[in-house]
Amino acid sequence: MNPIIIFWFRRDLRLSDNAGLYNALKTAQEQGLRVLPLFIFDKAILDKLPDKRDRRVEFIHNALHEINIALKPHHSSLLVRYGFPLDVWQSLLQEYSIKAVFTNHDYEPYATERDAAIQTLLTTHGITFHTFKDQTIFEKSEILTGENRPYTVFTPYSRKWKGLLSEAHTQAYPVEQYASAFAEVSAPFPLPSLAEMGFEALSEPFPAKVLREDIIRHYDRTRDFPAQQGTTRLSVHLRFGTVSVRECVRTAREMNETWLNELIWRDFYMQILWHFPRIVEESFKPDYDRIQWRRDENDLRRWCDGTTGYPIVDAGMRELNSTGYMHNRVRMITASFLTKHLLLDWRWGERYFAQKLLDFDLAANNGGWQWAAGTGCDAAPYFRVFSPDAQTEKFDAKHDYIKKWVPEFGTNAYPKPIVEHKFARERALATYKQALKPSEGKSETGQEGLFGL
Repeated sequence: MNPIIIFWFRRDLRLSDNAGLYNALKTAQEQGLRVLPLFIFDKAILDKLPDKRDRRVEFIHNALHEINIALKPHHSSLLVRYGFPLDVWQSLLQEYSIKAVFTNHDYEPYATERDAAIQTLLTTHGITFHTFKDQTIFEKSEILTGENRPYTVFTPYSRKWKGLLSEAHTQAYPVEQYASAFAEVSAPFPLPSLAEMGFEALSEPFPAKVLREDIIRHYDRTRDFPAQQGTTRLSVHLRFGTVSVRECVRTAREMNETWLNELIWRDFYMQILWHFPRIVEESFKPDYDRIQWRRDENDLRRWCDGTTGYPIVDAGMRELNSTGYMHNRVRMITASFLTKHLLLDWRWGERYFAQKLLDFDLAANNGGWQWAAGTGCDAAPYFRVFSPDAQTEKFDAKHDYIKKWVPEFGTNAYPKPIVEHKFARERALATYKQALKPSEGKSETGQEGLFGL
């Protein structure tokens, strides 16, 4: 059995401009080896998904099919396994003579624990494990304050990010130069079907993987209006790596600084998650965990179902439930409504978004929710309570977005408001004040945290 190098795809589902794949193929060619590409459908993740029509699984499945098509001219194929990663790797060690494993970094707590376990297993068999930065421009501790601490405020972080950015950070990895090092196979490996893994396909179109220059150039003027096609809809492609962040940043630098700032927010929240993994379960500001959240599951259900009686909120929730997507401005409105108007724990809303969002990313979702709740590292002040009516007047004045998703709007069939705005605002302010120290409440920035591109 000839020794091989394995490249393990995870959040980088493309052949082009892929850092780890480039390094795997280059190393293989230099050492006279071949690269076998691998993807694992992780049962530890899939078994926790309550909806067996989860479109994220279908998106991944489609992306793997596209990779296989791209590998065909190289007489190669993607090996896809379904199981727990440690079990899969133990099997692979029996099936192949593996010289080295290459992959790209992942920053979520589960991923770092998984990778540590796999690296330990491989090391016991004398196999090297190489990982590379691919889904961010700057990661981990590459951007620190003058005191060598991670930034927890976006504005100075973004200023330093831009100051450190060079052409080298956005240069594409020329994978095609070493494509001859892909392992040749006599017949393509079978791709497990969704049904075999217990999932169903909806076969509805996904957002196009296209950097729309017409949208990006005007992004700063159109991004806040949910009835317009004013955002790139690339967040799902960035989430699963079907598009390169380096390509996005090159385009943003040329065309629109506001869109560039959204990409910087991705890096910011990923380094926050890396340095402070406790935020998955805890408020970034510990004092905010003293807030006495209401535990009204009926109010939660009405928020989830989009029947709160606040049209802009209900439109957003119905869009999410129907499509797996919600406009970024409306994500902020719905999150503010849950935490401030209904005074429900931000973790409840964050988990619901985690179940429903096609572009769900733990770092960005957590950061966005903690921003809205005022509990995050660089959050809106707790006394900032979005008025759904004012937000509607500003961003959906003709109710085009609302009418699309709430057809009964303006009729007797539409429910009465779940809570009165003035009462809800005063209740939220009083509850927050009771929990927090007198010095709390000042925001270090007026900017709005990333929820989705």
